[in-house]
Amino acid sequence: MQEKLSSFTPVLPEKPRVLILGSMPGGQSLEKQEYYGNPRNHFWNILFVLFHQTPLQDYEAKLDFVKEKGIALWDTIGKCYRRGSLDANIMDEEPNNIIELTEQFPSIKLIACNGGKAYDTFKRNFPMEQLTGVDVIKLPSTSPIPGRYTKTFEGKVEEWRRIVEYL
Repeated sequence: MQEKLSSFTPVLPEKPRVLILGSMPGGQSLEKQEYYGNPRNHFWNILFVLFHQTPLQDYEAKLDFVKEKGIALWDTIGKCYRRGSLDANIMDEEPNNIIELTEQFPSIKLIACNGGKAYDTFKRNFPMEQLTGVDVIKLPSTSPIPGRYTKTFEGKVEEWRRIVEYL
């Protein structure tokens, strides 16, 4: 039996206003121990475009950048089994305690789910009534793996622009 995968600890600024949730880090991200560590993933480039920032290469500098903007990063799934990196292959998932995090950080006003799996997992495990004063939205996945509803990079940036109004 393969080993159960674990997501990372959350990246938390002092007063986060937006919490971006992925599903579970992919294989390259887990190897590097970096959020969105696959160089083909659009996540970091989308954020750099949104904030008119020159792309940063250093991972610690990227984390400082999101923290400065009031953005927290985490995943809806804390542990799971998965062959490869596809969300479709996730089995026996255990969610992270996102409600507890929003209670710890009442400054969070938006939960932005990066893709359908993150959004569906969130909705299945956390009733919306448990969230007060927090909006939850589904954004197009930044994954490099083409999906049924894949948008262009520009189309993704346009939809991701919604997070800026909460910052």
